[in-house]
Amino acid sequence: MFGGLLRTVRLGIKSLLLHKLRSALTMLGLLFGVAAVIGMLAIGEGASREALERIKALGSTNILIRSNKPPDSANQSSQSMFSAQMYGLTYRDAERIMTALPRAEEIVQVRETKAEMRADARWMSSVAVGTEPAFLEVVGMRVREGRWLSEVDNIRQANVCVLGYDTSLALFPLEDPLGLTIRIDNDRYTVIGVLDQLGRASGSVGPPLDVCVFIPISTSRSRIGDETTTRSGGTTTRERVELHEIKVKLSRIEDVMAAANVVRNTIGDFHRDQPDYVVTVPLELLREAEESKRKWNFMMGCMAGISLLVGGIGIMNVMLATVTERTREIGIRRALGAKKAHVVQQFIVETGVLSGIGGLLGVIVGWRVPYDVITPLFGEPTIVLYGHIVLAFSISFVVGVVFGLYPAWRAANMDPVEALRHE
Repeated sequence: MFGGLLRTVRLGIKSLLLHKLRSALTMLGLLFGVAAVIGMLAIGEGASREALERIKALGSTNILIRSNKPPDSANQSSQSMFSAQMYGLTYRDAERIMTALPRAEEIVQVRETKAEMRADARWMSSVAVGTEPAFLEVVGMRVREGRWLSEVDNIRQANVCVLGYDTSLALFPLEDPLGLTIRIDNDRYTVIGVLDQLGRASGSVGPPLDVCVFIPISTSRSRIGDETTTRSGGTTTRERVELHEIKVKLSRIEDVMAAANVVRNTIGDFHRDQPDYVVTVPLELLREAEESKRKWNFMMGCMAGISLLVGGIGIMNVMLATVTERTREIGIRRALGAKKAHVVQQFIVETGVLSGIGGLLGVIVGWRVPYDVITPLFGEPTIVLYGHIVLAFSISFVVGVVFGLYPAWRAANMDPVEALRHE
């Protein structure tokens, strides 16, 4: 039995080699189809993975409440000429959240102020972040050298600061900044630490943390104040924002959704007049992103699968032409005692060889193109999973064999007498 199957395989390959160009063009259809499936799934997987990593970095057990400037109205515009526009989160909101969530692991207050940083002749515009000691743990940052802000610094309203990675390179490119002083607007601060590079913001919005300078929140409130003045185009705008963000870290992921509802209900009653805050729950974003990833991969797979379908139609077309060309040969084989099953096997082997070789070449192309072409040229992250390779090759092989069944059945059911008469 094995010997007969081997002879059938040899005969099928020999038949394909008689028409090398036609066989090669037929395999190209499946090659491009398999490569398209792998490539498109790699693009979708890379984009989804990048989005998921950004969301995970925010902390799956965190809740982020951020001040949001409401749309300007005519009353607010006229009022801002004489007094500061007030909006956003307050210290009282933070106290309410602390009372409502006594089992929260950490609740951190954050103030952000645009400021000019100077170190001797070097300067840069950046953001002074007033915050508390627990900020480091909630955000997931690490100190590269020196130390982080302490509770004693906060109590004493100390003029100390910790530099973000990029800020330290900009202000002190050739020297160790520890123990040196910088100016933030009009006040001097002693550098007590430098952070590791993070490469992202602390939330879905906000400044990149690598370019920030971190000071105790009590120092920010006493030295900088809650009110900022912006002058642009001959107009002056004054705003008063006590807290730009409140970060809540919970100990268990199971408590996140319930705590988010508590936060919304707790502070929602005190901000009904204007929509001046946004609650972001990374866990919600993560679940939405995972669902979007599944839908996106399914859609990309369907689109690329059309290429495989076209390749399968190409195989059927070629095999039907082959059946017509070899009608007399089929009649001779049947007259010499070949059964229908033998004829079916021969044509199935031919389609299997075409789809198998085309699929293997497509796997090679589809595996290398994302890494060697798409990522270097377009800068898009791509990830090829072994599951994608197995799926694409399996579909290509099955499509090739299925589309070869009808030509094989047609060849096997020919009348031997009529086939012998065929010229």
